[in-house]
Amino acid sequence: MNELIQALILGIVQGLTELLPISSSAHLNLIPWAFNWEMPASFDVALHFGTLLAIALFFFKDWIALIKGGYNQVVKKEKSTEGRMFWYIVIATIPGGAIGFLLDHFVGDSLGKMPLLIATALIVMGIILYIADKKAPSKTKYKDMTFKQTFLIGLSQALAFIPGVSRSGVTMTAGRIMGVERESTAKYSFMLSAPIVLGATLYKFKDFVFGMPFVVGVLASFLVGLAVIKFLLQYLQKGSFKIFAIYRVILGIAIIGLYLTRI
Repeated sequence: MNELIQALILGIVQGLTELLPISSSAHLNLIPWAFNWEMPASFDVALHFGTLLAIALFFFKDWIALIKGGYNQVVKKEKSTEGRMFWYIVIATIPGGAIGFLLDHFVGDSLGKMPLLIATALIVMGIILYIADKKAPSKTKYKDMTFKQTFLIGLSQALAFIPGVSRSGVTMTAGRIMGVERESTAKYSFMLSAPIVLGATLYKFKDFVFGMPFVVGVLASFLVGLAVIKFLLQYLQKGSFKIFAIYRVILGIAIIGLYLTRI
């Protein structure tokens, strides 16, 4: 029963933190550390699979249009916004995904056991996100994003191997720095994350421990992820990233305080 409760809590946390710019890796590393929970090493990837399903379902029509547009652009030589964005996502995924995978493979596990590093990454990226969001103009919509913008946002994913940086956080920050409007940078960040999470899921599939905790965790992250996507896209039509930046800083300070009490 304890494993089911832990899986449910971590699934909910994953659904909330993977899609908001507040770092799921930080939360999934720190919660077991704070409460002395023992979870399978591959469980965080399983939880990411839940949010991947949420992205796939929420943007199902977008994905169909992107894939169709990408195919038509190559085979039928038909140009379209969907075709252009499909290949932008493909190209942007390769360098950021490859670099991030290699770095995560060699040092990711060890970094996840460094609370002070996680806290520092949360605070620093929170400050950068706040400044970028406040100072940058909102002049580019999703359909008007350029190759340069999409590629650099994709490249920024490489930094996500550091727990606390946040894949969605760093890509949304990069998007805002380049003048992409808030809702559009969030949508592109969601779409861009899907190929890398799918790759990680397939790579770790053999290590998954299938059972009720797996089902509960994935289902929780999926359902919460759906709600969070809808909330964030609506919220960013008028709201800013300020609240998430503040949360990151507060959480980072709290982690440092907890760490110092355990010395």
